[in-house]
Amino acid sequence: MNMRGNLGLTDIIYNVDGRTTTFMNPGVSAAEVMGNLSDHNRLGFDIRENILSVGFGMLGGYSTINLSARANVNVSLPKSIFSFLKEGVTNDTYEIDGLKARAIGYAELSLGHSRNITSEIRVGANVKVLLGAGSFKADLDRATLALNRDSWDIITDASIHTSLKGLNYETSYSEDTHREYVSGIDGSFKPINGLGFGIDLGATYAPKALNDWEFSAAVLDLGFIKWDNDLLATTNGERRFQSSIYNFSADDNAPNSFSNEWDRMLHSLEELYQLDDAGNTGGYTQALNATVNLGASYTLPVYRRLKFGLLNTTRIAGGFSWTDFRLSANINPVKNISLGVNGNAGTLGCGFGWIANLRIPFAGIQLYLAQDNFFGKVAKQGVPLSSNVSLSLGLNVIL
Repeated sequence: MNMRGNLGLTDIIYNVDGRTTTFMNPGVSAAEVMGNLSDHNRLGFDIRENILSVGFGMLGGYSTINLSARANVNVSLPKSIFSFLKEGVTNDTYEIDGLKARAIGYAELSLGHSRNITSEIRVGANVKVLLGAGSFKADLDRATLALNRDSWDIITDASIHTSLKGLNYETSYSEDTHREYVSGIDGSFKPINGLGFGIDLGATYAPKALNDWEFSAAVLDLGFIKWDNDLLATTNGERRFQSSIYNFSADDNAPNSFSNEWDRMLHSLEELYQLDDAGNTGGYTQALNATVNLGASYTLPVYRRLKFGLLNTTRIAGGFSWTDFRLSANINPVKNISLGVNGNAGTLGCGFGWIANLRIPFAGIQLYLAQDNFFGKVAKQGVPLSSNVSLSLGLNVIL
């Protein structure tokens, strides 16, 4: 499990007079909230659950078979949407641009093989068959709201692609604009909706001339999934309309007081974009988010149980791309125990991590627990305050 981003819990949750509250609390100033946010606030979550993995010697090398379930979600929120939510009707015009979301879930069956091609070079590859469960892609590129005397002039440009078999968009009718708009999803979900293929490629190089060094490179998740259907909700380019549904009264006791209407507006953002249901537009092909790893390790000559490593990881994912540099130290003090620590810096900030690996020879078991990004401080509910956290754990049975 891995979470990455530049939007932390402390950017959303505040302490006011000893009580935990959200950034919407009047006791938290708009200037403080806006000062803690980036222009593009990103949050991503990845999970890979290994259902079954086996490895064995074969064809002069080593082979693996792996079945796993994978999912990743990415969201990018512009600072302007927090301004819109926090400040209320304090400006005549609001520009909400660049709100994006991506989600994908699939099962992965892979066959891997690695072998030495010379005494210095080893290469490997994983060939993968992918069974797609579902995909979601939202690009809410623009929402401009200009407040008039008794109405809003609105310009929107947005599209949502949903690939979930057995589901369809549900719509509602706007009494204000006299049109149908997409307001949700309905139906009975069916788990398999796409088929794809992928490959991982990697190599290590341990030059004899540099006896203590080893270099490595890999490209992971080169591939695609062909989805069977694509439910499209869209504004069909820029849409301009005038809405008087949110009329504000200066009377605090009126049904349409500023506070009542503002709360209603915040809970009805789908009506703001007025997306048309374009139906099922057919299948489409989606590329996976590829990852590139470049590494080097150095074994300390005077104590060969201690190694140092440098790793650069780059995720290629369009607007959700990131890169990370990591320096590590790994020690194997006794035969069946190894430990490691690392520090990292990159696109989404800095942090540190650790790993512990224990082998129990008489039981044929190996256990490991690791964090590339340490949880650090957590809220009372156990939620990490940082948005860069990870956890890996596993059990290997050695035959």
